[in-house]
Amino acid sequence: MTAAVTAAIGFGANLGQPDKQIRHAITAVGTLPDTRLMAASALYRSAPMGPPQPDYCNAVAVIETRLAPLSLLRALQALEVQAGRNRDGERWCARELDCDLLCYGDRVEALPGLTLPHPGIAARNFVLLPLAEIAPRLEIPGLGVVATLAEACSREGLALWPDLP
Repeated sequence: MTAAVTAAIGFGANLGQPDKQIRHAITAVGTLPDTRLMAASALYRSAPMGPPQPDYCNAVAVIETRLAPLSLLRALQALEVQAGRNRDGERWCARELDCDLLCYGDRVEALPGLTLPHPGIAARNFVLLPLAEIAPRLEIPGLGVVATLAEACSREGLALWPDLP
């Protein structure tokens, strides 16, 4: 059997009930075959990238998994579809759920439809700061330790997601 690998996943949503959709997705990831949820961050609010749209709710999770990277990616994309996401090719549009495989062990590679680590990871405070909350010592291959990357990252436009009834 393949050895378990530590992977990090980013979640975002800004349509529907973003906080509930992200919490549901994090729980669902923990139930994937040969996968164990290790930690999940708090929820954060961030300004959207791209065209005008509502603010995003974001979180990250760290898992241990025996799933291959592309199998894990397909499972994450299935969660997006279940949440109502339509992959129409438009980048940075409003969505019910976005799940990004941020890193997968020490892999640095480009596969069809997947680049590891995620190419935007070092520049996105809505990824790095939540990741630093739960896995500050995690090494992002080719980039460095999460805590160090997060220290250099701006906190502008990022806040804890409000707990609304």
